[in-house]
Amino acid sequence: MEKKIGTNVSSGAEKVETVEKKISAADVDAPAKTTNEKTRAKKPSATAKKAPAAKKTAKTKQEAVKKERAAAGKRVEKAKDRAQKKEQKALKRAEIKQKKIEKKAALKAKRLARKELVAKKRAERKQAKIEKRAALKEKKLERRAERIARREMLKNETKTEKQKRIAREKKERAALKRRRAEAKEKARADRQKARNAAHARKASDKKHRREQKTERKQNRRGFGGWLAAVISLGVACLALSTVVTYGAFEMNGMQTASENGYRSTLYEMVSVSEDMDSNLSKLRVSAGAEEQRKLVTDVLVDAALMESALERIPVDQATGTDISAFVNRTGRYASMLLSRLAAGEPLTENQLKTASALYEINARLYGELNDIATHLDSGDFTDFIHGNSSDVGRRFGEMGQKMHEEGDEIFRAPFTGRGNVGENRLAGLDEVSSAEAQELLAGYLSAYRFESVEYTGETTAQDTVCYNFAMRDGDGVEYFAEVTKNGGKLAFFDAYRECTEKNFDLEACDNLAREFLSGLGFGDVEAVWLSDGGMVADLTYTAVQDGVRAYPDLIRVRVCESEGKVMGLDARGYLVNHHAREYAAELTQKEAASLLSPALEVTACNRALIPFAGEEVLCYEFACKYGDDQYLVYLDANSGEELEIFRVVNSARGSYLE
Repeated sequence: MEKKIGTNVSSGAEKVETVEKKISAADVDAPAKTTNEKTRAKKPSATAKKAPAAKKTAKTKQEAVKKERAAAGKRVEKAKDRAQKKEQKALKRAEIKQKKIEKKAALKAKRLARKELVAKKRAERKQAKIEKRAALKEKKLERRAERIARREMLKNETKTEKQKRIAREKKERAALKRRRAEAKEKARADRQKARNAAHARKASDKKHRREQKTERKQNRRGFGGWLAAVISLGVACLALSTVVTYGAFEMNGMQTASENGYRSTLYEMVSVSEDMDSNLSKLRVSAGAEEQRKLVTDVLVDAALMESALERIPVDQATGTDISAFVNRTGRYASMLLSRLAAGEPLTENQLKTASALYEINARLYGELNDIATHLDSGDFTDFIHGNSSDVGRRFGEMGQKMHEEGDEIFRAPFTGRGNVGENRLAGLDEVSSAEAQELLAGYLSAYRFESVEYTGETTAQDTVCYNFAMRDGDGVEYFAEVTKNGGKLAFFDAYRECTEKNFDLEACDNLAREFLSGLGFGDVEAVWLSDGGMVADLTYTAVQDGVRAYPDLIRVRVCESEGKVMGLDARGYLVNHHAREYAAELTQKEAASLLSPALEVTACNRALIPFAGEEVLCYEFACKYGDDQYLVYLDANSGEELEIFRVVNSARGSYLE
């Protein structure tokens, strides 16, 4: 289309220039011709007759030039109309293609849910058959024992006893027949009642789905109208981005189509993140298994759509990896929740808390994407598409780094965030006042030399009441700490200091953290997870007793690698759960290792106590390799059942588990 427009415009311009040249040539030749005519014949009457004819010819040529210019302008307008129609068709094709992708993803999720449901029903039927065969076998043995006892009884039965027995059995048979008839009638009535209830429930569900569909359409209409307006404005601006200089018209069609495609992908990401925001928001407050199953399925589909959109947006590799890692982990977490619900198990409080944390991270993602799309600058977006420095690229980078850090807080260390298991070990300790807690805090953190300490109130976390304190040192660095009301223990500590240089390695940070914990009374601990995220070392410790790692007793420490100073502590898990335990394992380490997949190569093994289904379970912790991938596998030390598997993921900003 571009070549055609260019040709038409050039042709019109050439014709105009040709006519103007002819006019100029005529004006130049006119004096020469007049001189020749005067030489041949000096007749005043002939000269007078030719003057009006020359004026008429010039006027005709000027009208021809005007007509040609008007025709060239019309051809340019027609070319503009054709370009606009082509852009509209391209946008419509992109929308149709996107709808197909969404439909395919929804069908895939539906097939997955159906497959899991079929597998569950198949397992239930198999178990029911096994139980039925066992019950029949047991009943058969009982009948056989009854027959043997009856034969023994009949051997010694007198005539009178026989008559009484026959009369009694007759009455019992009549009563049994009557009870069977009543039970049959009751079963028929129950079936009818159940059918009526099912019909009513089906009608109610159908009405509910219809109302939800209407609501979604109405909601979609509001956002869709805004989105259509923005897209239409973008298309119009791109389609009419022309430069007309002296009748010339140029437009790069392929570049325009490419920018439209990237814009469409950005708007798609906004729409999907908004939908995920809604589903996660509902999931964190939902209590019904059916509604939870529907919401988790929608989150799974949203994660797949977001991952597909991320592959089509031109972000740098690090940013794409960070955002994609969060989206993938959210999808896998939704898949795990869906499997649990399909098995008939309810979601735990900690799982709903994790869903709430995912909602908060995704809410920030949606807010950033929506702000980028709403205040999109055309020139800046073009720079972003071509890989040049741009505000859009900078914001995507900051977004990815923030999501990486927040996502790792959820998935980083083994069994992080599982909460207390069983009895709260702080509940039996004596209470301290806020003034006493402040004095204890000064002793715990005496090395920090605070200029001001302010009591800010109380909070309750993990069934533990804590006093809150805000501090500030001589450099103006702010700190926050929590001291337990029962026992006056330092449960949480955080510093808002920026670490910009790497002066201490992980080993040095580990030694500093152990020294800090020893000063707080946490002596018998072992490092189970060391991660180097930027300029801050994230170290996870747990209590060790008789060589067993007690993961419910977790302590997390953050050390600034610039100054070699502890800048964060979370010991709530240790304080709530730590106590002396007795361990007994029926399987040896060798027997447990034989139950692992033969594809795994064991590199290390430890005995570990893990929180599982609200209880503490003794396990063998196997560190394994499969090719270049690393895994942590936890097998029940008594039954050999595989309880947990974590995959170790190494990234530029540290390691985390998924």
